[in-house]
Amino acid sequence: MRKGFIPVTKTKNPEPKNKNSINWVIWAAWSDRISFEDIKKTTGKSESEVIKIMRNNLKKSSFLLWRERVYNQSLKHKKKFELSRKELKKKNYLREYYET
Repeated sequence: MRKGFIPVTKTKNPEPKNKNSINWVIWAAWSDRISFEDIKKTTGKSESEVIKIMRNNLKKSSFLLWRERVYNQSLKHKKKFELSRKELKKKNYLREYYET
């Protein structure tokens, strides 16, 4: 490799610059760490509107994969995520209590 010819590592799926665009909504919906509440704060679009955007702009198979991921993950809904964290803490506490 020639000196000065260093390959540039690019992000596989970079965040779109315009946060009010449909591309940003799709990117955020696919992201695991961005909840529907965060999307609503940023764009003003509710969960049902995000689902409609995803349904209209993705292939059917991609949309079905996304819906399955969202349904099975508690991270997309803050309330579900917080409840699952509380249950996890409770299980760990009980495990420690009974092991000693």
